[in-house]
Amino acid sequence: MTANTLAALLRARAEDDRPGLMFEDAVWSWRAYVAACRAAGAWLSARGPRVHVGVLSENVPELVFLLGGAALAGHVVVALNPTRSPDELIRDARATDVELLLWDGPYEEAARLVSAALNVDSLPLLGIGSRAVGGSHAEPAPGDLVMLIFTSGTSGRPRAVRITQRKIAVPGMSLGALLTPEDVVYCSMPLFHSGALMAAYAPAVASGAALVLRRRFSASGLLPDVRRYGATYLHYVGKALSYVLATPEHPDDARNPLKIAFGNEGSAVAIKRFGERFGCHVIDAFGSTETAISLTPDPSGPPGCLGRLPEGVAILNPFTGRPCPPARVEDGRLLNPDEAVGELVNMSGLGLFEGYYNDPDADAERVRDGAFWSGDLAYMDAEGYVFFAGRGTERLRVDGENLAVAPIEAALREFAGVIEAAVYPVPDVAAGDQVMAALVLEGTFNPEAFTAFLESRRDLGVKSLPRYIRVSDHLPQTPSHKVLKRVLAREGWRTGDPVWWRTPAGLRPLTDADAKGIEEEFVRHGRQHLLET
Repeated sequence: MTANTLAALLRARAEDDRPGLMFEDAVWSWRAYVAACRAAGAWLSARGPRVHVGVLSENVPELVFLLGGAALAGHVVVALNPTRSPDELIRDARATDVELLLWDGPYEEAARLVSAALNVDSLPLLGIGSRAVGGSHAEPAPGDLVMLIFTSGTSGRPRAVRITQRKIAVPGMSLGALLTPEDVVYCSMPLFHSGALMAAYAPAVASGAALVLRRRFSASGLLPDVRRYGATYLHYVGKALSYVLATPEHPDDARNPLKIAFGNEGSAVAIKRFGERFGCHVIDAFGSTETAISLTPDPSGPPGCLGRLPEGVAILNPFTGRPCPPARVEDGRLLNPDEAVGELVNMSGLGLFEGYYNDPDADAERVRDGAFWSGDLAYMDAEGYVFFAGRGTERLRVDGENLAVAPIEAALREFAGVIEAAVYPVPDVAAGDQVMAALVLEGTFNPEAFTAFLESRRDLGVKSLPRYIRVSDHLPQTPSHKVLKRVLAREGWRTGDPVWWRTPAGLRPLTDADAKGIEEEFVRHGRQHLLET
């Protein structure tokens, strides 16, 4: 079967009476699911043409009814990220022309704040798939908009990525080839991110495998869920594998139906241990919301690699535009990070990137002379294997969330006594980044006052809070007085300046013993190479 729209994939399931959607104790056939999608789409159509509907929700059936309804009836779901602060949500909804807001239980208060600021209706998401209204709709085109999903760019503004019919259907068909209608796909990663949408929901629709939704990820609940629902495929992001591996081991862990775990940003050690412990094949791929660059995992490659550099994709020095030379590696240590680490660039086109929503400046930042500059840093060894080296210093990824540094810096500069503040990513021991801030102060650093200040900020989400705080007399600068964040990021917490770090007990000074323990954690996770970049 071939299809280049999500709507076509959904219609192919409309007469399918096999299980299609499972949630807690409820089961919908594919036929019933598509009917609920049509009802949701018709209900939206009764409110007007091409409605931009914002949604704040956990993974519940009504969310995927809404998504399917939008695809079938020509509406646009704006996937608002509930981990963002109220001010950020208001800005995001305004930037994407949200004209109706639907919410799931935990987010009613946030939804009402947003709807009041925008003067739009705010309604519960519950029951969206049973509000039957008649109506027919034109056949959608592959380039028609279905969703807007936010990511963050280097300028500090969140960018709404255009998620079209084709952008969902293509990865759905590709990953769906790994599945049969007898398979069961487990989805516990949030559907306001593209990963769960394109690597769990879409493959299930394309293949006819049943889709299991969990409201939110639970490390201790994963294996019981896999056994309860007979899940054969699961999608993960970042630290999820590490969190599951931290749960107590049992001799029968491998006695489960799971065959494939597919995701990205898992550490080399976690990928190996998860596969061995739970008796499945783990496929860790490279991806982003823009989906402009795709690397195929190579199980025969060295641990931690993303696969070989594909034709048409290059690793370029972002300042000169020239290809970076191969990495020189000795005993796992990268010897030439300055020249080997560059930006992943699709030289042959834009892949599945369909642009940002009403943001030509953001488009221009990513697309230059027909090439897509990802902002993702990488290096390649002499054999052509690619290794991820983090993201540009103006953006970072914490627990699967894309964050921009500019809003965090703007907030930190309002703390009493701050002369200058720089925010930049440092690697996390398991996956992604942690937030680090370097402060130049008039007086001494007061951790209690700083903690109270952060807690008072409505414009900072919990994942924006710095894990490490460096207190400096001055920050390294270029001749034009721009802070050299690349230097700060490379030094990380390994500096002669005082460094404080956030622990469950609060902020405290980082000791030599703490730093040694952190580095040992990187070794255990197979990510020690990130300390050299």
